[in-house]
Amino acid sequence: MRASVIITTYNQPDQLEKVLWGYASQTHRDFELIVADDGSGPETAEVIDRVAAASALDVIHIRHDHRGFRKTEILNRAILVASSEYLIFSDGDCIPRDDFVAMHTRLAEPGRFLSGGYLKLPRDVSASIQVDDVRSGAVTSSAWLRERGWHPGKRAFRLLRRRSLAFLLDSITPTRRTWNGHNSSAWKEAIVRANGFDTDMGYGGLDRALGERLMNAGIRGRQVRHRTPCLHLHHERPYADATKWKRNHEIRARIRRNRETRAVHGIAELAPDDSFLVRRPGETETPSGARLAPDLRGAVA
Repeated sequence: MRASVIITTYNQPDQLEKVLWGYASQTHRDFELIVADDGSGPETAEVIDRVAAASALDVIHIRHDHRGFRKTEILNRAILVASSEYLIFSDGDCIPRDDFVAMHTRLAEPGRFLSGGYLKLPRDVSASIQVDDVRSGAVTSSAWLRERGWHPGKRAFRLLRRRSLAFLLDSITPTRRTWNGHNSSAWKEAIVRANGFDTDMGYGGLDRALGERLMNAGIRGRQVRHRTPCLHLHHERPYADATKWKRNHEIRARIRRNRETRAVHGIAELAPDDSFLVRRPGETETPSGARLAPDLRGAVA
């Protein structure tokens, strides 16, 4: 099954390069990768072009000008750009294991979304990772991580490759089946019906809100954290804002209370943005006009 993988990024070219090589090394090759760029500098485009030229990665780079934290908006535009019926979401700081896309597409089923997780790496281990470590697959080995001084403890179970054991662990874990922006997937049609991500939301819970609306619409989560591992690279979060966190919690409480199934301000409410660009590696950036894909106009109205 073909899929569209959507990852977000903002001014983290070094981490993005490692992540891109993670996708270039996937065992399942039938996917497009959409890099949803929240207004990065030219280094991000340079990294995308360099990795695409050195690999067979099918990548599309979309971006808009940086005007504060607009992750939800660029995600919604990425959903419209995506050409596949099945969408996988992660971030530009999360290195996928080589079977990440294969497992998401293999486990996809109607009426469900997949809920994955990540292993959060410390600063020194994150800095020590080289591109060759990603391309060889060594970086997603618990032995490799221990050699670099990180002892994941029981979290190492998430890196086991035995499918039967990973299935068992996913079946018994007490972790809730939430929509996690770093590792979740669903059918595009369900996400469009939910009106995508709510652009009223800043950092903190914006992904969970989409999951809660999907669940209100009858789309149930399926736990896959032990079958679709990825590694989260360390970075600071200067965009975290306590006031916006509080606002996000209020929005999520309203979604649960009112059993809402659509974002109040989402895909259907996207306004034209002259700064929005879509390009393939090697192409000159040209304004897209932020137009909606014709086949989705009715679906998001």
